[in-house]
Amino acid sequence: MKRYLLAALLAGVGATSVMAEDGYRLWLRYDRVESRETRSDYRGAVEAIVVQTPTGEASPTIDALKAELARGLDGLIGRDPTVHLVAGETRDDLGADGYALTNVTVDGDDAVRITANSDAGALYGAFALLRKMQLRESLDALDEVSVPKIDRRLLNHWDNLNRFVERGYAGFSLWEWNYLPDILSPRYTDYARALASVGLNGTVVTNVNANALVLTPEYLTKVKALADVFRPWGIRIYLTARFSAPMEIGGLETADPLDPAVQAWWDAKVAEIYEHIPDFGGFLVKANSEGQPGPWEYGRDHADGANLLAKPLAAAGRDGIVMWRAFVYAFEDTTDRVKQAYNQFVPLDGKFADNVLVQIKNGPLDFMPREAFSPLFGATPQTNQMVELQITQEYLGASIQLAYLGTMWEEVLDQDTYVAGEGSTIGKVVDGSLFNHPVSAIAGVANTGDDRNWTGHPLAQANWYAYGRLAWDHELGARDIATEWTGLTFDADEEASTQIVDLLMGSRETVVNYSMPLGLHHIMERGHHYGPGPWVTGGRADWTSPYYHQADEVGLGANRIASGTNAIEQYAPELQEQWGQLANVPDELLLWFHHVPWDYEMRSGRTLWNELALRYQQGVDEVRAMRATWADLRGGIDEERWDAVRQRLALQEKDAIEWRDACLLYFQQFSQRPLPEGVEAPAYDLQHYIDVDRRFFPGHPGDY
Repeated sequence: MKRYLLAALLAGVGATSVMAEDGYRLWLRYDRVESRETRSDYRGAVEAIVVQTPTGEASPTIDALKAELARGLDGLIGRDPTVHLVAGETRDDLGADGYALTNVTVDGDDAVRITANSDAGALYGAFALLRKMQLRESLDALDEVSVPKIDRRLLNHWDNLNRFVERGYAGFSLWEWNYLPDILSPRYTDYARALASVGLNGTVVTNVNANALVLTPEYLTKVKALADVFRPWGIRIYLTARFSAPMEIGGLETADPLDPAVQAWWDAKVAEIYEHIPDFGGFLVKANSEGQPGPWEYGRDHADGANLLAKPLAAAGRDGIVMWRAFVYAFEDTTDRVKQAYNQFVPLDGKFADNVLVQIKNGPLDFMPREAFSPLFGATPQTNQMVELQITQEYLGASIQLAYLGTMWEEVLDQDTYVAGEGSTIGKVVDGSLFNHPVSAIAGVANTGDDRNWTGHPLAQANWYAYGRLAWDHELGARDIATEWTGLTFDADEEASTQIVDLLMGSRETVVNYSMPLGLHHIMERGHHYGPGPWVTGGRADWTSPYYHQADEVGLGANRIASGTNAIEQYAPELQEQWGQLANVPDELLLWFHHVPWDYEMRSGRTLWNELALRYQQGVDEVRAMRATWADLRGGIDEERWDAVRQRLALQEKDAIEWRDACLLYFQQFSQRPLPEGVEAPAYDLQHYIDVDRRFFPGHPGDY
């Protein structure tokens, strides 16, 4: 009797609440399809699964595919699939990594066929099939072909060998270097599964501020252990190369890229890496930037440095690449910082080896909440270019504030550069199609750590997911991706799902509004970059805030037109015409290009000062609306993740208020104008905000 009573009580609980979960499973949850009819339809459609590749043979990747299908279908419909391996002709329309999904029959039973030209392509097809089933999509009349637009789709981990993650806000590094190669965390496999599920095929496991130790035999053995785990999931491993490694671990007296002894050292080192990791992907290099060593110390240029590493990576049939970062600006150079990368790399067009890609941040400054795109995109038509996006939220509230970045990346990738006429989008530059480049790549600075839910903020998982989907196809819409991720991640009805998607879609613009609206940039606190700091001065000019906002009694904003630094001349004439005139420039980039009088009349009819103040207030109001929306979702999703987001949104409102009050009080010193109606009065004076001292903030190397 007691047993049945307990069962009834548990049934009652299950009927009125949603099972809590910690987010570890990400978007690969594979929970049972609720509808018996749908479950029955799926069982009928996947009585068997045919995997067709040119060889039709088993491999570690095919084993991974089978394991994922077994895991997924057992969870979704309680069925362990029969997988048939068959050989078939290579299909020109699928490329190396693409796949096709179609309906077939096997011995009279319904089945799904996954066709690919490689085992990795078949694996991506298996994940796509499971994704469709998780989203309850019909498998009738299945006829889907999907091919990635970009060849190398990578995560960049800014992880140090001591497991500290620079700009990491979700705990320590996933890589337990002190235990490798002897102890392998099961998270390594789950990490590789997550990457493969969204089509990512490479990972740089070490920080761009590189440590040469990772190239020593001791650490190469550890890296090999990771590579061996990742390989069945189609993930290649890459490393960051410290340019001075020949001196630091090689005993040479120079790292001059034209010195024969240095060249011989790198030739031998690359050969040693390939002995450990036969499918090694290549090097990511930060050189002559923020104190990192590079070829300039020897009177050489970026092409000399990149080609030094490129040569052995392309030798002996290897297909390794060099990703040479364009995030470069010199301490002694007084040129507008946003002009320096363009000035350094454009003269080198055509001098880089074929297996070198110049890796360019989406903007010319440094991952700001919004900035103009980097004019370097497309400006070197004879040079392979790739984009570097930041998934981790260095300037967008760490893993405390909600900022869905799919909207930012869609904005960037769809941006027309006009470098080869209308339609010359950054996406086409990056995928190689604009200038017919044979190699293409994209990088995203990872937001992962050893937190149980991987990303700290539960909704920050959407950024990891969105990056992967856009890396596969940069023409996908941010809203479609958000809808997809929400459907995979939460057991929510249609109304609740729409609310979550709407929340995501507006969140990045909300952060822009309460932190750096109207084209403001680089006015955050120094060091950890969390919180406002328009007053930050001292030290080198281009690490201060006034260098960028240029506030004075006349107005606000950086003058980058002809009467100022003329950074605008680095853009195509069509954009100079649009952005160079106050009447034409969009509000979003106004203060990026122009120093605007406080009483300038905006499109809204308000003065600049009133518009600025109301934008800050709008950001605060939007966070409050986000909190209200999230509160309404209680009971519609699991309590654990609901409460985690609830707490973070409450802190985000406090942060938004601090940004609003601190920035308006600071700029009011120059505008000498009252706050307009509708803007809440600050609770403290300016000095209160200046005195805020956040110590030991996660992800800040100076606090470690």
